[in-house]
Amino acid sequence: MRFRDLKKQSIQQNKTDKNKPKVTYARFVDRIKALITDLFMIYAPILYIITYVFLNGKEDFQSSQIAPLIGVSIYGLIYAMLISKFGQTPGKKAYLIKVVDSTSGEHINFFRAIIRFIAFLFTATTILGLFLPFYRKDNKALHDLICNTLVVTIKE
Repeated sequence: MRFRDLKKQSIQQNKTDKNKPKVTYARFVDRIKALITDLFMIYAPILYIITYVFLNGKEDFQSSQIAPLIGVSIYGLIYAMLISKFGQTPGKKAYLIKVVDSTSGEHINFFRAIIRFIAFLFTATTILGLFLPFYRKDNKALHDLICNTLVVTIKE
């Protein structure tokens, strides 16, 4: 191929790259802060209601094997609903980050949000996937790779 043709291709590619919207990947620190905020705003009230409304207090909750499972399940459903509808949870909204599809940049559907939550539980349990964002330019964790999602910073 001639140099002139290569240069023409390079110029055309640069023009298409400039038309493509730039994506700002969310910082891992902001993702952790958003998770902690969500745990306090969504998960803690769920556990409180299970413990003191449906059970007879702390001892019953600690002795129950099904109560924590129910709490995590309810939290997962609420998380998936918020991610699929808005792309954000309250914690993600507070830190101006959003979960989107890697290819289209749109919200993910409810089923993928559930799978992402289950993959997050696996990732957090093994801790292996939580170190992955430190080695990737796009800050994707293992559950983001499994579900083909991105966590991006939004402009407000």
